[in-house]
Amino acid sequence: MNEIVKDGLEYFGISLFYAKLILGMLFSFALTFFTIPTIVKISRRKNLMDEPGLRSSHLRKIPNLGGIAIFYSLAVCASIFAFELFELYKFLFASLVILLYIGVMDDIVVMRAYKKLLAQIVVTALMVLGSDVRIRSLFGVLGIYELNYTFSVIFSMFTFIALINAFNLIDGIDGLSGGYSIICSALFGISYFRLGEFNYPLVVLSAIIIGSVIGFLYYNLSHYRNNKVFMGDTGSMILGFLLAFTAICFIDIFIDKKLPEIPRYYLQAAPAVTVAILILPIVDTLNVIIIRILQRTSVFAADQNHIHHSLLKLGLTHRRSTVYILTYYLLVVAVAYYFRHINVNLLLLVVLSLGFIGAYIPRIILLRRKETN
Repeated sequence: MNEIVKDGLEYFGISLFYAKLILGMLFSFALTFFTIPTIVKISRRKNLMDEPGLRSSHLRKIPNLGGIAIFYSLAVCASIFAFELFELYKFLFASLVILLYIGVMDDIVVMRAYKKLLAQIVVTALMVLGSDVRIRSLFGVLGIYELNYTFSVIFSMFTFIALINAFNLIDGIDGLSGGYSIICSALFGISYFRLGEFNYPLVVLSAIIIGSVIGFLYYNLSHYRNNKVFMGDTGSMILGFLLAFTAICFIDIFIDKKLPEIPRYYLQAAPAVTVAILILPIVDTLNVIIIRILQRTSVFAADQNHIHHSLLKLGLTHRRSTVYILTYYLLVVAVAYYFRHINVNLLLLVVLSLGFIGAYIPRIILLRRKETN
């Protein structure tokens, strides 16, 4: 069937890859865009809303099940336009369904943290052990190259879980997690495209993520109260999981598997470039953990020490805070790309340093304001 469609498109001078890319993005956008109004309507009728709390930066109840629409569009479009991924990674779809269930449960009744963690361990075990999606080498970071299987599995599972929860933590103001997932997907998608035809299914997946999130952002950034929606834990966990998946796949591309059908690429700084693309959730989470340890409070306690909270305290709106954060961390990615051929340890140090500088600039401005007042 795939060959028939391919031959038909080529007859009209259309590449099958570009057809999948464009249609995948358009259909994922449409499915999210037209599904969310129904979700908002049901959420308001059943009072399935996000209540303002300590971590919240909103002042009224908002529907928080937008992640269901994101999952719906991803599941439908990825299985049609990037079905090769589900053939190659057998447990990818099962992992998404588990995260959907856990996310919806948490958005509605608020699950205990250990139950969410257990579910995340199951999901990551399916991907790392079942689908063999893992970090096999650190390319010389701290002098470490190829990892033995046991350490590779443990480190990969930890990376998955850390990124899923880190991405969940940045979902605190309008447009930030959605905008950041679009940027990350675009950067990974462009990289996969440049690395050749073997990676085209991952390019299509990146486009589908972008389309679905754009459809969500239309409502998330809406000025009309009746249209506004959050992605909730459902959306943030699914997007965090997919970004972790694409990041690990990206690093894995640069490992020579010595297989005749797989092209060979080499970039020693691949881990540092990957960290640069995912720098916001990494730095924001590390920053919050450091502050909580210094204040001798639980690292799991909710607070307002995230980067976006500092910007809101400076008087910036949600949109301006989002633009500042995304612009700054795009500069970090640009620096990492420009210096991608230097030593991986040096580049990683530069990337993390710039990341923390961006996190502390708003806090320093706040402190200086207090001193002058």
